[in-house]
Amino acid sequence: MKLLTLRLPAGTGSGKSTTAVRQDGETLTEIPGFSDVGALLQDPNWETIAKDANSATHAFDGADLAAVVPSPGKIICVGHNYRNHIKEMGRDVPEYPTLFAKYAESLIGPNDDLALPQESDTVDWEAELAVVIGKAGRRIPEAEAAGHIAGYSVLNDISMRDYQFRTIQWLQGKTWEKSTPFGPALVTKDEFTPGPLMTSAVDGDVQQSTPTSDLVFTPEYLVSYISTIITLNPGDVIATGTPGGVGHAQNPKRYLQEGQVLVTTIEGLGQLTNRVVKEA
Repeated sequence: MKLLTLRLPAGTGSGKSTTAVRQDGETLTEIPGFSDVGALLQDPNWETIAKDANSATHAFDGADLAAVVPSPGKIICVGHNYRNHIKEMGRDVPEYPTLFAKYAESLIGPNDDLALPQESDTVDWEAELAVVIGKAGRRIPEAEAAGHIAGYSVLNDISMRDYQFRTIQWLQGKTWEKSTPFGPALVTKDEFTPGPLMTSAVDGDVQQSTPTSDLVFTPEYLVSYISTIITLNPGDVIATGTPGGVGHAQNPKRYLQEGQVLVTTIEGLGQLTNRVVKEA
């Protein structure tokens, strides 16, 4: 099952600005009573509710999609989790996950413009597999972690490298406003298993291309590890890390420029297509 958050046209009778929808081929069906996928996941019966929805419909083609979970309680990101990226950045394979955070203000929809800030000219791409939590838990055993995962999505952890490396803490380079495309859908875990190819391309030039199974720490391990530290709640997001091919590691270094189009794809999950626009 594919679940998305749809921005509704102004002046719709419901008065809502967004709604959770289920995608069936080229049709989006509203899930009444839920403003977005994150709100839907708060209901323990979210899966049945979504499957049974039979309300207003919209065409998928041309749909105005928001970030699939627009306001997660937590966005926890993992650094150095693909061996080819660890190698290109000159690091050692970590013993434990490298964790940092993003905030909801950084998220944009799968087809929204990506804001190129005035303050940074070293804006880099990082294609990532995102895990979305569907069931709350603390100190979740790794063997039970899959039961807490609602599904998977596509995210690009856009990084302002100059700000990221000002200090040994990365957050200031990782959570710039309107910089992180996320979506288009949450694909439930019964329909997706990590493994298919993930790519990023700038103006059609492929930069990253690695199977999503090539992780140091698996989604299940990350759910277990992070939940040891803090309770994971429905709608929380874990961005599982990026593979090799980032612009900062190239010689010469390469960064996003105004007017370029960044496309991030994971087979079976969908595609993000974001034009780079200078922030006003």
